[in-house]
Amino acid sequence: MLFYQQCGLNGVGNVAIYRTKIYCDEQYILLTGVYLENYSVDAVDRKILALLQQNADISISDLAEEIGLTATPCWRRMQRLQQAGLITRKVALLDAQKLGLSMTVFVQVKAAQHDGKWLDRFARHASSFDEVVEFYRMSGEYDYLLKVMVKDMQCFDHFYKRLVNGIDLNDVTSSFAMEQIKYSTAMPLQHL
Repeated sequence: MLFYQQCGLNGVGNVAIYRTKIYCDEQYILLTGVYLENYSVDAVDRKILALLQQNADISISDLAEEIGLTATPCWRRMQRLQQAGLITRKVALLDAQKLGLSMTVFVQVKAAQHDGKWLDRFARHASSFDEVVEFYRMSGEYDYLLKVMVKDMQCFDHFYKRLVNGIDLNDVTSSFAMEQIKYSTAMPLQHL
């Protein structure tokens, strides 16, 4: 059985709500995680987020200097941003061209069925391919959009055959990117 425990937290200039998921049965209680909900982002937080999106390897002292704080308050703000789920993880961004992944393909799929079992099965099937780097359920004529990165046409053909042979699909169409005009992993922050 799942219970939710909520309590208020008065932060520095912000009020947030902690929600703790507690799984329990008659024998034990397991605390599974704490995260901030309804966290209010201010101008300093926006600067931190913008700088981290450009370089997640920046040291706390350099980040603090850049935004006009000392290291400890800067570190605390980063911790709150992580607890609030605004910073979900820090990763290395790789160069697709240097890795030999020179072909980007957008694959549109029409569902063969529109029931929960098929949708779950298709989501698991399509997500299982390393070549699929992004996967969306869409509105409009096609139900799903996959962004696929491969070395060349032969690799895409191999991927395509595994995709369509693994599950019943109504229609599949692929569009090949000719040129990448813009690519960014940075989220827009102006609206915060």
